[in-house]
Amino acid sequence: MKLPDAEQLCEQLAAELRPRLTPSSAMIGLYTGGAWLAERLHALLGLATPLGLMDIAFYRDDYHAQGLHHDPKRTKIAFDVNGRELLLVDDVLYTGRTVRAAMNELFDYGRPASIALVVLADRGGRELPICAQYCGARLDVPSGMRLRLKREANGKLALALEPSRAA
Repeated sequence: MKLPDAEQLCEQLAAELRPRLTPSSAMIGLYTGGAWLAERLHALLGLATPLGLMDIAFYRDDYHAQGLHHDPKRTKIAFDVNGRELLLVDDVLYTGRTVRAAMNELFDYGRPASIALVVLADRGGRELPICAQYCGARLDVPSGMRLRLKREANGKLALALEPSRAA
């Protein structure tokens, strides 16, 4: 399966987002792949509000099964989310559970005016009624495979397929 170029998808997403930005727009990326994508989009869009970063590990509905990650990150949101039009950025949308956890955490910080989901790729397979408002590509991922965003040594982003943990 040939995967689309992640760098081109970033450029396309930035072009789609640019005309929709308002003075109250702010961006939050989800660790790890979503944070990488958010860093890239934030720079391409020249947003004045600092980039927020979230680790939703403690908000996941499978936390008891997964336990604490080896390297938990700290959520860093250096702006007031109240009344903001938030762009929540993740790399791959799959079941929707990560996004649900992120929204739960966001409301601990305040009440945004809106939350729009931005993803590089949507692989389908939703378990919750969640969809992306901005999506770089929709892909059919073979059973037993996982779609991930990787950051190469030179900083470029690339989509990769690998066997899923359950396979």
